[in-house]
Amino acid sequence: MHPAWLILLASLWIATACNVPLWRELLRLPELDNLRGLAFGAGFAVAIAAAVGALLTLLAWRWTLKPAIALFVLAAAFGAYFMMAYGVVIDTPMVTNVLQTNPRETLDLLNLRLLLTVLVLALLPLLWLWRTPVKRVPWLRRLFQNALLFIASCALLAGTLLLIFQDFSSVMRNHTQVRYLINPLNSLYALVDLASKPFQLDSNTLLPLGEDARLAPLPGKPARPPLLVLVLGETARSGNFALNGYGRPTNPKLAGEDVQSFRNAWSCGTSTAASLPCMFSHLGRQAFESRKANYENLLDVLQRAGLAVLWIDNQSGCKGVCDRVAQADTSNLKVPGLCEGGECFDEIMLNQLDQRIAALPAERRAKGVVIVMHQMGSHGPAYYKRVPAAFKKFQPECTSNALQDCAREQVVNAFDNTILYTDQFLSSVIGWLKAQEPRSLPAMLYVSDHGESLGENNLYLHGLPYSIAPDVQKHVPWITWLSPAFAQAGKVSTACLKQRLDAPLSHDNYFHSVLGLLHVQTAAYQPSLDMFRPCTTP
Repeated sequence: MHPAWLILLASLWIATACNVPLWRELLRLPELDNLRGLAFGAGFAVAIAAAVGALLTLLAWRWTLKPAIALFVLAAAFGAYFMMAYGVVIDTPMVTNVLQTNPRETLDLLNLRLLLTVLVLALLPLLWLWRTPVKRVPWLRRLFQNALLFIASCALLAGTLLLIFQDFSSVMRNHTQVRYLINPLNSLYALVDLASKPFQLDSNTLLPLGEDARLAPLPGKPARPPLLVLVLGETARSGNFALNGYGRPTNPKLAGEDVQSFRNAWSCGTSTAASLPCMFSHLGRQAFESRKANYENLLDVLQRAGLAVLWIDNQSGCKGVCDRVAQADTSNLKVPGLCEGGECFDEIMLNQLDQRIAALPAERRAKGVVIVMHQMGSHGPAYYKRVPAAFKKFQPECTSNALQDCAREQVVNAFDNTILYTDQFLSSVIGWLKAQEPRSLPAMLYVSDHGESLGENNLYLHGLPYSIAPDVQKHVPWITWLSPAFAQAGKVSTACLKQRLDAPLSHDNYFHSVLGLLHVQTAAYQPSLDMFRPCTTP
């Protein structure tokens, strides 16, 4: 077969069969529910095939053509599955998430439906491709033919877009999610964008932050140092917390504690890779996204102020946030009762915690200790794995990682069980902190990194672009617990905090609120973003 025919067949297959999520989304648009919409869809398919064909002609050489087609088809097949199954789209943050996924998270995504989809869309066509001999063309003639094909593909692309331009521009402007469904051009664009980041962002330079940081004496002049636990929730939805008005009893333990649950808190991103570095930054979401260089973060400032800082991770890492502080990884331990199936429940982070703290420098511990606990929390899609059997209260729950195969009630039950277990974990953290009161001033701040879709509008998981993501992927729980001694020493009124439970908050407030809570003085601190300041007296 002549290489040109292989390119044509591969381009048509990708533009049609591998773009089912795109065609499904276009069929939902009311403005395309007519013959004109059908003509637009046909023209759009031709445009996609032309664009893919143009790219493939650049790689249409003897040793590269079949591998290039295989790569395109495999990327399209995997992309099609995840877009169909979970309603996600593929953009730069999503590709970043994929590249940072560890083997355990990958296993959670494997299922029979994925294998069947890839088999039909990729493996069978590629088997045919590999068994098809390609006509050998002298390299000079192939160069001429490739150039001709490239020009023809570009001309076809331009001509088709001109014919459908009015509808094309309207759809792209009014339904921005569509541009992230064009398969596999979405993945290729995201990879190119990711590769260009070093040219947009100086990732080799880490700018210092808070070099003037120092601990101010607490107003109450206590004799004990502060002990603050920062719990980083994973994929928790604010709306599924009973403390925030949810109709189910997902917070029986916290309901008996003197906590403040803020109901109007919003994330910096819709994925861990986006939110975690952003919430520990001093920049705020918009400035963080447009930054030209990386800065040190909250943990660096706390450590520079003289505090002992420890990061405990029960998930997939800190995304660079904890690189310069003491760390402990509990995710791969093998403690009976706390670990099973190759991962550990979140309460493992309390195991041997006293010994971990004792290993920190004594001169820093004397000034205060900050512990960050990064939960496994509600990490999907295998929610059922995150919860010990004793906390599977809501039944029947979805016990599959193919969420679309379960009734939505089962998906919600599995997710709510993770919130119930998070309630148990946070209560256990508070219980441990109370036991430390003779030696320290304990407090806890719990904030989730982002939310989650549980089947609303056929969307699952998270990671949609922030501008089009539903609120459930951005609306996060934010819970504080201050011991009476901590509140008294810091002159923080918990009664005042309870009057501000509906005050707007976001991850932009996190950096400055932690500094304010610990009375760390630095030029990087912005009092207007400190959520505790309105309730703190001098």
